[in-house]
Amino acid sequence: MDCLLKSIDKKTLKRWFFIDKRVGCFAEESVSFDFISSVTKLDQMDLKSNHTAPVLADPAPISKSRLVASSLLPYSSPAPVFSPNLLLTVPRKKTGILDDVRASSWLDAMKSSSPRHTSTRDYNHEIVSADTDVAYRTWMVKYPSALSSFEQITNFAKGKRIALFLDYDGTLSPIVDNPDFAFMSIDMRAAVAKVAKYFPTAIISGRSRDKVYGFVGLTDLYYAGSHGMDIMGPVRESSDYPPNCIRSTDKQGKGVKLFQPASEFLPMIDEVFNSLVNSTKEIKGAKVENNKFCVSVHYRNVDEKVDTFLGIRNIYLLEVMLSGMSIFLAYFINFCAHSYICFQNWKTVAQCVHDVIRNYPRLRLSHGRKVLEVRPVIDWDKGKALTFLLESLGLSNHDDVLPIYVGDDRTDEDAFKVLREGNLGYGILVSSAPKESNAFFSLRDPQEVMEFLKSLVNWKKTSVL
Repeated sequence: MDCLLKSIDKKTLKRWFFIDKRVGCFAEESVSFDFISSVTKLDQMDLKSNHTAPVLADPAPISKSRLVASSLLPYSSPAPVFSPNLLLTVPRKKTGILDDVRASSWLDAMKSSSPRHTSTRDYNHEIVSADTDVAYRTWMVKYPSALSSFEQITNFAKGKRIALFLDYDGTLSPIVDNPDFAFMSIDMRAAVAKVAKYFPTAIISGRSRDKVYGFVGLTDLYYAGSHGMDIMGPVRESSDYPPNCIRSTDKQGKGVKLFQPASEFLPMIDEVFNSLVNSTKEIKGAKVENNKFCVSVHYRNVDEKVDTFLGIRNIYLLEVMLSGMSIFLAYFINFCAHSYICFQNWKTVAQCVHDVIRNYPRLRLSHGRKVLEVRPVIDWDKGKALTFLLESLGLSNHDDVLPIYVGDDRTDEDAFKVLREGNLGYGILVSSAPKESNAFFSLRDPQEVMEFLKSLVNWKKTSVL
């Protein structure tokens, strides 16, 4: 309830109390707003605080230069270096910034990371659909389909070893309302199983490693959970183990290398998870997920916003029902009930998350597709995980290796960027809506991802013959 009230400012209160002079003429009553203000006043940032939880910024605009097949050959890249000190230096924030400003900036980021898809349920839906298709086709000039460009990809891949890296949600499985039911189809599982027989394949997901393994259920893959902060990869006797890396065994008893650079954050993550569950429990549709080394707050089923004037009629009705009470009490009771119901929206989610992680300067916030993710402040992401897996597989610093990364979310941009800036391979963005990316190619949805995987298998079979 606290974070619900914090999302309502004094101006909104006045607008509600002076809705209509026909009802009580509230302006003529000498009622002080001090009590209401003390309840709903926005919580200001502690001006003496020297730290705030950092927020991940959007990826920098990509360069206009495009990597073409001929530019990838030859290439060389430095050997990956894994520093034992992965902690980022958190810049000090200037004091005096109101918390609601930060919450508003998060709200803007939530909207930009969760683009609306144009609805076609309209009398002129044919025109709307046509405009959408034109925009998408124009976007595909810059990010051509990996299916229509498949021959270009395979021509460059001749004589090379392909290493395949896949995101899970939105890539191998459709985005669903309940993240616990993001199951991949039987056909998709078969396609992934076949492609893993021909190419080294890894899944790098924001989910916990155990959870994504439970969804996929295939043993011939390598898994990286929590955005690469929990990696299970193959053991190479000739390679040196970085810090936080131990030898272990998988479910089949096979020796594997387990790398968890954020292991010291586990108690903190559990504490934040419990706090977020408690602070969002009254928000209808909000779901908090513990992904071991990060916490995800899903707001896909939360209303983006609710018109504050929907409750005006209820105010009038309540006024009649409570005619025996004072006009102030009637308005105040209705205000509490109305704000509790109508302000359970995205801004409320952002405020609740902010109120929790503001006390944890070693955690940061990033935005995904209708999800807020709280992660440790360490120099590690899906791009670093990609580099680590290539080294673990013995595929780094080789001219005859072509990594391909397929993903749909903002967090996948780190991996796309590694491939682009190092001229290492191809990033493929899965998206049905135009958006800027560091990827080279695109696929519309998981169905097209499956077709691409099948095409890779067929190409490999025929190239061997």
